[in-house]
Amino acid sequence: MVTRAELEAREAATLAPYATLSQESRGREHPEPEGATRTAFQKDRDRVLHTTAFRRLEAKTQVFLNASGDHYRTRLTHTLEVQQVARSVALTLGLNETLAETIALAHDLGHPPFGHAGERVLNALMEGHGGFDHNAQARRIVTLLEYRRPDAPGLNLTLDTLDGLNKHDRADLGRPSLEAQVVDAADALAYTAHDLDDGLRSGLLTPAQLAYVPLWRELLGRAGVDGTRISDRERRHLHRDLLGWLITDLSESSDAALHAASLDSAHAARTSPHVLITYSPHVRDLLRGSATFLRENLYRHWRVEMQVEQASRVLTTLFHALLARPSMLPPPYRDLAATWGTERAVCDYVAGMTDRYALDIHASLTPPPGTAPWPR
Repeated sequence: MVTRAELEAREAATLAPYATLSQESRGREHPEPEGATRTAFQKDRDRVLHTTAFRRLEAKTQVFLNASGDHYRTRLTHTLEVQQVARSVALTLGLNETLAETIALAHDLGHPPFGHAGERVLNALMEGHGGFDHNAQARRIVTLLEYRRPDAPGLNLTLDTLDGLNKHDRADLGRPSLEAQVVDAADALAYTAHDLDDGLRSGLLTPAQLAYVPLWRELLGRAGVDGTRISDRERRHLHRDLLGWLITDLSESSDAALHAASLDSAHAARTSPHVLITYSPHVRDLLRGSATFLRENLYRHWRVEMQVEQASRVLTTLFHALLARPSMLPPPYRDLAATWGTERAVCDYVAGMTDRYALDIHASLTPPPGTAPWPR
């Protein structure tokens, strides 16, 4: 058996000097003994994987509603694609791939049903009560809402993992670890690639539209594809090549930035005046243009806007109904209301719903005329 001490020694011997080492973890909020055969970050990763919140990502929107088709990305498959990219880049750069993997798996736990549209609705509904942000909600889930044991809330993750989920109010924290910076870059990389792929698959984006996108034109040239008409095989080929190109650029540009910074520790990376996980200026410009294109042509497509309207009506109805009658909240959320207020408890409950569950509960609260109320 390989012991935790041996795994930690392997990290110290093989990772870059600026990597975050398990044996140098900043500990946990509630001290506990570490395992005999897993590092602290391996334990964090496994705890995230076994949460209810992680399983629910399978039925939460990425761009298209969960029921739109079997092959579109969901929030779970997006998370797994971010995990793959983050792990690949971390390994290439000599960083702690387990910490990067853990942050990637947890980074979207706080997303509500219906994707970013749902987030905007909940933030508006919570005006005057702290608002709603999926990054803050992810941290709330792992520190409060998920239970690892009956006597204490939360997963008791390491402070290193929690810091990787903290994307706001960093004035007193310095920069995130390099592993967390890798996850941020991997997130943008993954959704750029797979949203272009899903947009083409759905027909909401066309090859003619993409011909005006500099990133896409360069990708076609690299892949040797004409691009006037794109078959399913060519679309898959282009997605694979785009991932490879962006991952290589991110790895090579970040490696150059890290060497130029002459870092000698993970602490030096967190106090660096510059973000060190970065693309080349050329690719950064291409990605910026692609983000604008996707926002204007996919995320604001009329069919997607219909989903946004549906999300708004469903979540608004659920929120106000539960707020008016808190007795409809399940017992754990009623307990939360006593400490955090009814609005926050309702928000926690609604944010945790999958698309399917939110639609089902909404239908039960607004049955068609002449039908029996739920449950039957």
